[in-house]
Amino acid sequence: WAALLVVYVVWGSTYLAIRIVVEALPPLASAGVRFLIAGSVVAGVLLLRGGVSRLRARPVELAGAAAVGVLLLFGGNGLVNVGEQSVPSALAALIIASVPLWVMVLRRVTGQVIAPATLLGVLVGFGGVAIMVVPAGLSGTVEPAGLLTLVVASFCWATGSFLSTRLRLPRDPFALTAWEMLFGGAALLAGGLALGETFDPALIAAHPTSVWALGYLVVFGSLLAFTAYTWLLQVAPISRVATYAYVNPVVAVILGWLVLGEVISPTMLAGGAIIVVAVAIVIRQESGRRRHAAAMSPTSTALEAPQPERAR
Repeated sequence: WAALLVVYVVWGSTYLAIRIVVEALPPLASAGVRFLIAGSVVAGVLLLRGGVSRLRARPVELAGAAAVGVLLLFGGNGLVNVGEQSVPSALAALIIASVPLWVMVLRRVTGQVIAPATLLGVLVGFGGVAIMVVPAGLSGTVEPAGLLTLVVASFCWATGSFLSTRLRLPRDPFALTAWEMLFGGAALLAGGLALGETFDPALIAAHPTSVWALGYLVVFGSLLAFTAYTWLLQVAPISRVATYAYVNPVVAVILGWLVLGEVISPTMLAGGAIIVVAVAIVIRQESGRRRHAAAMSPTSTALEAPQPERAR
């Protein structure tokens, strides 16, 4: 429960930290620095504890890690950074909460059978997204481009999570994370530099909290919380671990309101509540099917509960 509390609070707080980071630091390049540092730390620890063999992987596994890392960290986290330049952290967190719903869409598109109740939950959840995004975009209170960027980010995050169970990847989960962070971080930094992003010393000096927030993301968001999550996957039921998917947005909304004074409109509350409930229904439905499949066929792999990105 201590590890689960870390995942609940720390990953929920990353949206607030990102909002503070992008006040003075370039969105893609700063995310690239974050994941390159975190990936290097993980790789260094593995080298010290097990030598080069802990990081060794076949070319096809490295290619898979690169594909997933770019989707999750560049397409997912990087676009969240870009979106939060104009979208409040609370609203961003609620939009990203739709990731498990996108995972179910991808599973259905690829031919997997999805229970009617699960499909209903997905439809209801996307209705919640529409309730938040459409009025905010049409009224001009939030930039439509920022909202669209976050929707694309949630889809990229879901696609990376979906492919991570279908591509050939390094078996060691810590080695996999190190490679994903290094590949994704390199793509983020290269993308930022290609778009002309720069680190403005004067702007950074005027907003030192942005640097502290980036350090928080490296240490707590990418290292501490991930370690807790990896351990949880080995010792706790996936249905319990997956509950962070609908706890994180609640934490993010509260922190955005308390720390940054973000306005929580009735529309946001309504749409966010619908998304959280829909995700809870989807996860519980799929967890129930997973337990039923395991009981019917102990040797089968069963259906996994949808999970957002594990290396937030």
